[in-house]
Amino acid sequence: MSKKRTPSAKGRRSRQKSKPSRLGRFLRWLFKLGLVLTVIAAAGLVYLDAQVRSKFEGKRWAVPAKVYARPLELYPGQSIAMDELKQELKTLNYRFVRRADQPGAVEWASSRARIYSRGFDFPDEVEPSRNMLLSFSGGRLQSIKSSDGRSLPLVRLEPMLIGGIYPKSNEDRDLIKLEEAPPHLAQALVTVEDRAFYDHWGVSPKGIARAMWVNIREGRFVQGGSTLTQQLIKNFYLTSDRTLSRKLLELPMAMLLELHYDKDEILEAYLNEVYLGQSGSRSIHGFGLASQYYFARPVQELELHQVALLAGMVKGPSWYDPRRNPDRAMERRNLVLKMLFEQGHISRDEYDQARRQTLGVVKQRSLHKGAFPAYLDLVKRKLREEYRDEDLSSEGLRVFTSLDPLVQTRAEAALETGIGRLEKRYGKRAKELEASMVVTDPQTGEVMALIGGRDNRYTGFNRALDALRPIGSLVKPAVYLAALEQGYTLATPLEDEPLSVKMPDGSVWQPQNFDRRSHGVIPLHRSLALSYNQSTARLGMNVGLDNVIDMLHRLGAERDLKAYPSLLLGAQALSPLELASVYQTIAANGFRMPLRVIRRVTDAEGEELSRYPFTLKQQVKPELVHLLQYALQEVAREGTARSVYSVLPDNLNVGGKTGTSNDQRDSWFAGFAGDRLAVVWLGRDDNSQLPFTGSGGALRVWTEFMRRESPEPFLATRPAGVEYVWIDEATGLRSDRRCEGSRQLPFLTGTAPSEKVDCGLDNPVRRSLDWFRNWFD
Repeated sequence: MSKKRTPSAKGRRSRQKSKPSRLGRFLRWLFKLGLVLTVIAAAGLVYLDAQVRSKFEGKRWAVPAKVYARPLELYPGQSIAMDELKQELKTLNYRFVRRADQPGAVEWASSRARIYSRGFDFPDEVEPSRNMLLSFSGGRLQSIKSSDGRSLPLVRLEPMLIGGIYPKSNEDRDLIKLEEAPPHLAQALVTVEDRAFYDHWGVSPKGIARAMWVNIREGRFVQGGSTLTQQLIKNFYLTSDRTLSRKLLELPMAMLLELHYDKDEILEAYLNEVYLGQSGSRSIHGFGLASQYYFARPVQELELHQVALLAGMVKGPSWYDPRRNPDRAMERRNLVLKMLFEQGHISRDEYDQARRQTLGVVKQRSLHKGAFPAYLDLVKRKLREEYRDEDLSSEGLRVFTSLDPLVQTRAEAALETGIGRLEKRYGKRAKELEASMVVTDPQTGEVMALIGGRDNRYTGFNRALDALRPIGSLVKPAVYLAALEQGYTLATPLEDEPLSVKMPDGSVWQPQNFDRRSHGVIPLHRSLALSYNQSTARLGMNVGLDNVIDMLHRLGAERDLKAYPSLLLGAQALSPLELASVYQTIAANGFRMPLRVIRRVTDAEGEELSRYPFTLKQQVKPELVHLLQYALQEVAREGTARSVYSVLPDNLNVGGKTGTSNDQRDSWFAGFAGDRLAVVWLGRDDNSQLPFTGSGGALRVWTEFMRRESPEPFLATRPAGVEYVWIDEATGLRSDRRCEGSRQLPFLTGTAPSEKVDCGLDNPVRRSLDWFRNWFD
């Protein structure tokens, strides 16, 4: 019988050793896997660390360029009414209070005003915040005194922010520093959102555990355990998606941020990053901009109850929107106040007083209630000649313009009033009128106001810049100036008779006067004053079309113009802004000044990047322009624009020209006083006929604007080389001031007629009567 073989001891030991060998291999594999994962995690942390530091230390936000109006300068002796100053202060959102004891406040009395200005960092110098007393008398600012009684020669109020140039994300923010934040803002934010902010390292395990317990108990997500640092990481680096991967990524990034930066730096970044609402397509980020959006005041001027409201809105800007959900917002604000009181950050009196306050939110939902889109459009076009779009929308540039909010407001009011009167007078025939207007300072070339359409808040088609319309008789000053340059005088007789010009295509051009009549022989200055077409066309053909076009280009028209005879009566089209440039040169004695919109551009730190100084170039001799200015003043005194003096005071000397295009489709007026020039256009977008001419439409709007503006009179200083001579109107010959039908006209020295008309002054009886009259006088 065979015996069973039993394993030897050596075999058993061999099999026993094989088991730990497989376990060892697994453990070694697990160790290697862990090592690889550790290396990957370490690499990931290094990458995350680089990402955190790179963005936090670099350009954190795409900050839009801010565009400002001109600052209002105040000085003793200035001609400014108290109502005008009050209007300016209101546009700057100053608060009218009983006691002006902080920046942004005003005390108002019958002849005095105490203003506590905010101060502003201008490109040339810092204007400090001042508590000053202003005294007025007779429509003038008599004195400015500081709080300690010192006389101040000049102060500047901060300029109005009129708009911005926004990034593609449409995010907007006004960056603030932590030390600029109002009292209790940082404390309210920490108290409500992250009470242990100054104690944790970016992550709060206790907060996370508490939030998990609440969410499990409720069966849904009702509470987050994120710290302020985690919230900043989510908003600044990640997305708002509620996913586990995003949450897991948020934790190490928050700890890395805390590792490199102190708490105040993180809190300051949070103040500027947090989302607090929506203005149309623009996202409101940061407390600086939210303060303007909800309370129309700088964040530094917020009061306790306003701080509490904004801090409470962080939890849900839409849910606690004070405009849409005022009751909910009030409840949330009061909860924040209660928490501040219970934590000992405010007193019982402060708590009770703040609770009694209303929400205090401004009604309008616009950040810039004084926004002027047509003007801002012009600013953007000028900026894009030098700057890239990405620089304008992300580098926080500051753009200082020449927009005068007071002038702009008066222009808008004049346009509304003028069109309203036309609609009342003409009824349905005046419906669907459109309009544009450009206002400049003829002494500097600065564009002070610009209206791109009847709806002056419309951001679409800008008629002041892009509407090319036939300019009608507004071209005539260029025709007459070209004639004066060729040796014509204001007394040169012109024939106002029919003419026919054969065109290359075989057609015949036959211009007619507006009244369908011919007026025979008339002096040149009367032809312009009464805007006769036939005499102007004859004159222009004699002068030469090329010379007229050259004159238009020298005056400021940059567009290519065709040498058609109809050009002489304004058949070709220009924009209102181009016409303002042409008349600017005329008002400035022949010196062409490129119209200025921007004064300076600085970077976010106030360093100057571009300056647009006053420049000018002599384009036409001032002696010749002086003659034309005389004729344009005659237009207003005796010609087609004589209705202005039924509204304006007789001592307000103005000059200008009416214009009506063919078939009465466009109504124009361009005119100037001493320190204001305005071009007005009225018409319809469908190019249909109007029930009024230039004198019946645009002139009335222009006159209403000048009435509101009360400009300085135009004083035409006589240049050397010009003499005034008495001329007989009927014959154009030299006369005497005592002769009937004579008037004094300017001439280039030596060009006045030498032949003298006999009006009976040499009669002995007449001489005796004159002698006795002079003796008794």
